[in-house]
Amino acid sequence: MARTRISISLEQEQAERIRRHAERAGMDVSAYLVSAATRQMAETEAMEEQFAGVDALIAAAEAEASAGAPEPPASAGELTEQERREIESALGLVYGADRPGARPGEAA
Repeated sequence: MARTRISISLEQEQAERIRRHAERAGMDVSAYLVSAATRQMAETEAMEEQFAGVDALIAAAEAEASAGAPEPPASAGELTEQERREIESALGLVYGADRPGARPGEAA
């Protein structure tokens, strides 16, 4: 496999610190930096894979929200008891269950 050279610029203090760490690991600086970058890429890819489902849900919710909220039915009227409980439950998740009924700007 052909090798490719990548040039980086860093502060002298950073370079010395990297050299010391590479030496302690029994590696030359190039091998140490490749190892560190490869490990970081694997961690990032694992996190992206783990959160791909959540990211997709967020993207779908954002797309739905940007499309605009649907208009309520003309005969919406009063909330049912079940709808009121669902709303209070959702508000408890947002504002904390220890502050039932609290709204932003209200004292606890």
